[in-house]
Amino acid sequence: MSETWRPEVVVVGAGAMGSLIGGLLGEGGIEVTLVDVWAEHVAAIEKDGLRLIGDTRDRVVPVRATTEPATIGGAEIVIVQCKALHTVAAVEAAQALFGTDTVAISFQNGLGNEKTIGGIIGMNKVLGGLTAQGSHVVGPGVIRYFGDLPSYVGELEGGVSARAERIAAAFTSAGLQTTASPDIRREMWKKLLANVAMSAVSTITDLTVDEIMAVPELKTVAFNALDEAAAVGRATGIDLDAQATREVILKITGKGGTGRNKSSMCTDVLNRRKSEVDFIYGPVVRLGREHGVPTPVIETLVSAVKGMESHFA
Repeated sequence: MSETWRPEVVVVGAGAMGSLIGGLLGEGGIEVTLVDVWAEHVAAIEKDGLRLIGDTRDRVVPVRATTEPATIGGAEIVIVQCKALHTVAAVEAAQALFGTDTVAISFQNGLGNEKTIGGIIGMNKVLGGLTAQGSHVVGPGVIRYFGDLPSYVGELEGGVSARAERIAAAFTSAGLQTTASPDIRREMWKKLLANVAMSAVSTITDLTVDEIMAVPELKTVAFNALDEAAAVGRATGIDLDAQATREVILKITGKGGTGRNKSSMCTDVLNRRKSEVDFIYGPVVRLGREHGVPTPVIETLVSAVKGMESHFA
């Protein structure tokens, strides 16, 4: 394994998180191409570079961007970062990127993205992933990010493979702190728990994570939803103890965290776009019913978000 390996990376879905991940990797010397359907965003990046705004640094990163993945040729790593509801269309449009040894990594929200991707390109080409980073789009070509939290990649069947270690080392060397996890499904569930706790509450209240945690009643609702999801996860065989269920949220709201950010679901609803509520909360409700685990708080949060979406559906 060489820490100097610089793979060719394509990010499919260059919204807030896709642009941040691609920008950080590009800044660290990896050849990155961003793919997105938002033509104005792509044009701004192509013309002036990707502007990353942080608490201490504001800089411009030169990366390639396009609305047409078929024009790229190929890639060693494809990071799928579009909204979960667009995964099938995005990956089908990008099939030309996948060679024999190309690896796809999903850092998306929710459960089931990897299976969806694998159904198109083959499960043997898919790694699981998650990132605790947070960001939002300021405007075309401009991303505001919060904190510097870790990311993980790993084999969906468990264990640490040579390819997962090589990718993690390359990403870390480029500035995106990444660990090859021996149990990526557990890590993904921990991220899911944070999303279940905060996404809908942020959407309904139009508050940041830090602001939610500062209101005792909202904090209680968030942790009740988290506990329900953790119980569902345990029923499916995922090892989630009480502390682990709160670990991600404590990192988000701690020093260097992303607690000043609103959930992406909140941003979607504010912009009158269909959210990922069915992909983040839907699998938990379904698995809860299959395993006899009640999820009344989660179902209430889902119904509230659905009600908000009904205004612009």
